[in-house]
Amino acid sequence: MAADEANATAARATPLAPLPDHRDVNMPWWQELWRRHAHITTPLRARGLPCDIEFGLSAYIVRVSLPDNSYLIISPPQEPSSDHPPGDPEGWIATREHPDDQTLFEVLYDSAPSDNPGARQHPEARHGGSAQPLIDAIDHRLAQLGLLPHPVVPYESPHVHPPQLTPPPPSQDAPGTPDRRPAYVYGDALRELTDRLNGAESHADAAALLHQILEPTDGLLAQLGEFFEAAGEKAKEDDGFDLSYDLADAAAEIRSRGEVLHVAEDRMRALTPLAPAPRLPSTPARAPSLPPRALPSAPPRHTR
Repeated sequence: MAADEANATAARATPLAPLPDHRDVNMPWWQELWRRHAHITTPLRARGLPCDIEFGLSAYIVRVSLPDNSYLIISPPQEPSSDHPPGDPEGWIATREHPDDQTLFEVLYDSAPSDNPGARQHPEARHGGSAQPLIDAIDHRLAQLGLLPHPVVPYESPHVHPPQLTPPPPSQDAPGTPDRRPAYVYGDALRELTDRLNGAESHADAAALLHQILEPTDGLLAQLGEFFEAAGEKAKEDDGFDLSYDLADAAAEIRSRGEVLHVAEDRMRALTPLAPAPRLPSTPARAPSLPPRALPSAPPRHTR
């Protein structure tokens, strides 16, 4: 128990690496590109690795600074260029390089499909544009090199441990009567998270709880989108195409909410300190539906 509390305290004390410090950060086109790459940058920033978005040979790339002054380049295919939208390529290529040592060049990950039908595919090619295998490969290699500032345990939030579920109270029905009380364990978990947010004593604590919802890979919204998408596929199995379209729309809208709110955690953490407030009961709320943002047709080339 003491070890768990110590781990939780350490996790809450680990902030995201800071945002880049250049003038493009305030430009709408750059903010849109950052949003589209949040599923790559957020997990790496949680590991203490500063990230930036730059233009490569033919597409936008993620540049990751490492503690030994080397850096990672995470990019879609560049030659030939990818025709996929930024942040959602057909595959990822991650290399490690050093500005002062040209002999240091290492491919950490390559899931890009080969344009040569007879060429041997890389083992990672089966993952395509999925982000989690890419992050796992980077974790593994940087840990070997001792270049991972804040290692993150798989399936554990870098900021705060998930709430522990408590079993429902025993039924008060007469002995022998079946318990008809529904068990909404997932709703109960979210209700407990909401109660913890209502009782948060600092914006940092509130931001850590927002992280549980908005983390682009393992957060609640991301997983809820996966759930509705899977439900839509299940509906198709019995020709429920109208239902599958409704569920797919729900998945897309949920993901859009996460994209719109991708910087809410950082903005919450940057607010002035909260005064202690009494704990309030949670109340259900529904956010209004808003249309997704569109990427600018031709964002200017990034210059440092």
